[in-house]
Amino acid sequence: MGKSATVADAFTPLLRLAFGAQPPIRFEFWDGSAVQPDGDPPGTMRIRSKDALSHMVWAPGELGLGRAFVSGAVDLDGDIFGILRALQDAVPGNARLGVAGAWQAAGAARQLGALTHRPKPPPEEAPPARGRLHTRNRDAAAISHHYDVGNDFYRLVLGPSMTYSCARFAASDDDGRAAAGPTVSLEDAQHAKHDLICRKLGLGDRPGMRLLDVGCGWGSMAMHAASVYGAQVVGVTISNAQAELARKRVVEAGLADNVEIRQTDYRDLRGEQFDAISSIGMFEHVGANRAAEYFDTLRALLRPEGRLLNHAISSIGGSTIRPRSFIGRYVFPDGELLDVGEVVLAMERAGFEVRDVESLREHYALTLREWVANLESGWAQAVSLAGEGRARVWRIYMAASALGFEDGGLGLHQVLGVVPDSRGHSGLPATRRDWR
Repeated sequence: MGKSATVADAFTPLLRLAFGAQPPIRFEFWDGSAVQPDGDPPGTMRIRSKDALSHMVWAPGELGLGRAFVSGAVDLDGDIFGILRALQDAVPGNARLGVAGAWQAAGAARQLGALTHRPKPPPEEAPPARGRLHTRNRDAAAISHHYDVGNDFYRLVLGPSMTYSCARFAASDDDGRAAAGPTVSLEDAQHAKHDLICRKLGLGDRPGMRLLDVGCGWGSMAMHAASVYGAQVVGVTISNAQAELARKRVVEAGLADNVEIRQTDYRDLRGEQFDAISSIGMFEHVGANRAAEYFDTLRALLRPEGRLLNHAISSIGGSTIRPRSFIGRYVFPDGELLDVGEVVLAMERAGFEVRDVESLREHYALTLREWVANLESGWAQAVSLAGEGRARVWRIYMAASALGFEDGGLGLHQVLGVVPDSRGHSGLPATRRDWR
């Protein structure tokens, strides 16, 4: 690079190739040079060292960019939602630089001395998976990577409810049914979600109903069902950190006689009968090839007229989280999202009568924005609890996911199924109004 040339000079042709004449945000480089678009951009991407370019050359696409961000070689300053939305709008998901662009990128990397070494991935990356997909051992490793990060870190991000799933931003009217609320806190929204599920499952029909909460997390749903509806609850998780804290929270809430937390795989559940089953934010870890086994297992645990509420992220046509994607390496190894139509069909094949499907897509976007706000406001503490790399992973993944729920790339559905008795009776109310 010539004496008078800057890093911005080397990058400008690449930015024009990617975005046209005007980049959607400001780009600032390690030598102090910058590319500034017209107008008032939502923020700045700071490329702090040539390692950022090295990451992107050695792992082209989102994985390399993600590694650069997690390592600190790239920073995003400003409104992270606005920055990601501007970049997404400027470069559609199916855009490619092509052969000419790849050569141009390699030339810029060579010019800036970014090809001299291959940087190591940041340590938060999941270790290489071993064994067949969705075996017990492989699932346990994937769950541990994501959930055994530190309970204090999760408490900071999720808030006091310790609920890691889509909330429902609705207030309650005098009849206990959900009604739109202009200002609903995250805690109240999580309470509303838990209460809606309890009512869909009919836990108020009689005292002492037996509930199985599959993938119980830190026990929030189990505790709500026990404390509000008097249910007898078994919660299961394969995360050691979740099980440990859930048991502690149950005891502290005075619910030890009503709630049992087990650290076990859902595939090992057998020989018991429940009145209802809730599965909230767990089905994403099951996988398409295991869906039939999953619903067959839960079906066998329900008495006649027993109900299952499956609350899960979905995507049109289904999608597998690729091993070389940022989400696959840093967030949800081996995760899979099924089309809600496939979920309904799998439940029916297992013997459930599907009685209700409800989308909470927009509510998950609101939930994620609340979590990002919690993380950003407690950034110093988050870094001290889990490390800067882990905090960076969560900030970018949650913000990007919020945009996915806002634009419909991701969905969230609650599917309610019932096991009819021998005469075809479901025991469900005839209309939604009666459970709301």
